[in-house]
Amino acid sequence: MSAYHFAEAAGSGPEAPLFLVFHGTGGDENQFFGLAGQLLAGARIVAPRGDVSEHGALRYFRRTGEGVYDMDDLALRTGRMADFIAERKGEGRPRKLVGLGYSNGANILASVQFAVPDLFDASVLMHPLIPFAPPEADFAGKSVLITAGRRDPMAPQAASQGLHDYFAAHGARTELAWHEGGHELRQEELLAARDFLASVAG
Repeated sequence: MSAYHFAEAAGSGPEAPLFLVFHGTGGDENQFFGLAGQLLAGARIVAPRGDVSEHGALRYFRRTGEGVYDMDDLALRTGRMADFIAERKGEGRPRKLVGLGYSNGANILASVQFAVPDLFDASVLMHPLIPFAPPEADFAGKSVLITAGRRDPMAPQAASQGLHDYFAAHGARTELAWHEGGHELRQEELLAARDFLASVAG
């Protein structure tokens, strides 16, 4: 039995890209499920539901305050999520493993990448916040797109730029797409994600 409840859509074949999508705080497995099929047509889509409740809002790991993470819980749940993803990958022969996450979903996706750098071929991190120094890791041959709002009160510009610089310094082909708003998703970043995914998932 899987560790997570998840929504799934079959891909175009056993070698179709496997596309993992992760919701934000208060979302669920349906938040980006339909969008995922538009962003990466033909992929097998798996959207796990966060199993931590914060006053009724679903998340992937605990926090003790805004931007203050329970690091022990994050480590535990990062390991569980990495195992879950590896299990889904083992069910087929995907030519690429790609991830997309928003806010809390971007944070768990990034944390999995830190822990298992070889797992994902490419990722889209939308409005992530990593308030700790990531570990040394080799992301050579990997691709990362970070999207962010210049006026995001939850994910400051310096944090977004710092995460971009981290991935770039550790070998990833890294892009950073800004919009002029805050923590909300905007059309221009979805278009940036679509173009990025088209370039990496072939």
